[in-house]
Formats: sequence, C-alpha cells, structure tokens
Amino acid sequence: MSDLVTGDAVVLGLRPARLPSRGLAIVLDLIVYVTGYVLLSVGLALATSSLDDAAQAAVGVASFLLLMVGVPIAVETLSHGRSLGKLACGLRVVRDDGGPIRFRHALVRGAMGVVELLLTFGTVACIASLVSARGRRLGDVFGGTLVVRERVPEARVMPVPPPPPWLAGRFTGLDLSAVPDGLWLAIRQYLTRMNQLDPQVGAAMAARLADDLVARTGAPPPVGVPAAAFLMAVVHERQTRDAARAFGAVPGAPGASGTVAGPPGTAPGTPPAWGHPAPGAPVRQAGQPAPVAGRAPAAPVVEPVPAAPVPQRPATGFAPPA
Repeated sequence: MSDLVTGDAVVLGLRPARLPSRGLAIVLDLIVYVTGYVLLSVGLALATSSLDDAAQAAVGVASFLLLMVGVPIAVETLSHGRSLGKLACGLRVVRDDGGPIRFRHALVRGAMGVVELLLTFGTVACIASLVSARGRRLGDVFGGTLVVRERVPEARVMPVPPPPPWLAGRFTGLDLSAVPDGLWLAIRQYLTRMNQLDPQVGAAMAARLADDLVARTGAPPPVGVPAAAFLMAVVHERQTRDAARAFGAVPGAPGASGTVAGPPGTAPGTPPAWGHPAPGAPVRQAGQPAPVAGRAPAAPVVEPVPAAPVPQRPATGFAPPA
C-alpha cells in the first residue's frame, strides 16, 4: 500500500505496480506499436520509392518518432495514463499526489522511455524499477508519476449489527428525510468497524454521530439509550423502510397489510383478544339500548375527553464516557 498523502492530509490507498505487471503491459504496448510501425514503414517505402536515400531516411526517422514516441505520449495524455497494455493489466499512470497525469508528464515519460525501453531494450527500466521502493523507472522519477494498480481485491462488505431487541420498532415515527447520504455512510462505516476501535475513541465517535443524527431528525435524543444502540436502531429502521418501499409492505411491520393493531400493551400485529372489540366495530356506551334488527342504530353520544398534557422531554444529548 502506498503512503501518498494529499494536501488535505488524506492518505491515498494506492497500490504501486511492480515489475512483472509493468513489464507485461509494456510488452503488450510494444506489440501494438511495432505492428503499426512495420505496416506504416511498408506503406511509406512503397510511396517514397522514387525519392533519394536521404529523403527515405528522413521519412523513416519521422515515422519512427511518430509511431514509437508521439503515439504513446498522445495515448497516455488522452486516456489519463491508461494505454492498451496498462488497461489490459489493470494499471494506470498517476501523479505523485494521486491525480491524473497531463501532457508534460506523458512527454517526460515518453522521452525517457526512448532511452530506457527502446535503446537499451528495457535494461535500464528494469534496474530502476527493482531499485525503487515503489517500482518507478527513470521516466516516473523525472516526470513525477507513479504506476498504480486499479484492480484490487474487493473488500468484503460487513453487515450492520442488529439493534437490541428492546429497541426494535421504537423509532418508527422518526423523520429521516433530512438525513444526508454522507451521514448514513459515516454511520454505517462506524457500525461495521466499531469492534475494531479503541473503546473510548469508539464511544466518542458514536456520540458525535448520534448528535448529528438527532440534529438532522429534529427529535430529542432518547433518554437512557446508548449512542451506538441508537445508531443501530435508526439504521435498522431505515433499512426496514427501504425494504418496504422496494418489495411492498413487510409482514408484521406497522401499517402492513393483514396486521391489526391490538389493545394497548400488545405487540403490533397481535389479533384482538376475547372481550375486546375489533377495530372499526361500533362501541355501545353504558345505558344505551341494544340495536334492534331492521332499525338503524342511533348515533352514540360520546362525551369529549380532555386532552392529556404533553410531557416535556429533557433536552439531553449523547455524551461519551470520561
């Protein structure tokens, strides 16, 4: 892994290409360029057969410089460091800071490649690549470039741990529309790697992410719920909503088809117990006569019930342990 650091102090995870893969890419490029050079030389020889020897030599040198030097420089410039051989081997030429190369970088690499690759048959390039810690040849050293691997083994995606059972379904009414994708990604990365972090550092990160999530949702933080458990429950709630939107209502979820809200104190989806009226059934008040068959029941008289006062929730935040 390369230890390149950008101006924002971000370490770039680049994998420098080594001599075998670079050599194979150069051989593939040379096969293409030499084939084109031979075909062009045959065509020019037939077209300039009536010229003298000096003119034919000048045309031959110009065609060599065009096909073996100019074309590789143009290809690397236009493709941002991906020639045919490098594309086949999964390599790419980048700057020392990880950015794409420009014409001046490709020009220095192409000019040094005439000496390193063509005139010495790759001997100088092989020695320089073996000596360099990052496998760079002289063209890379003078041009400020580096050949890296673009095809790296894909990292296994770790699942988000499930929330505690006592938090399942507690945040069904939480508004998650204002939470940006960047915050979701940060929360997911923390939850999948929190067991690898130092306990104090992990607790501080969980508290900061939970505060950001509370600020985005506009709801006060739950009392007595750890920050990491709160993040797990909210992520699980978002995944449940995404699954419901993608595949329809999930059986057993609140508001799903085929589920009925039972009496207070029962779990969602539990059918009403004996002695309790089913949802939507008319309720007969005390002292009201029973309905007679064939006669429309009288409208029940319901006394207004005063609204219960809304308790004020304490505005407490998530604080990491000391």
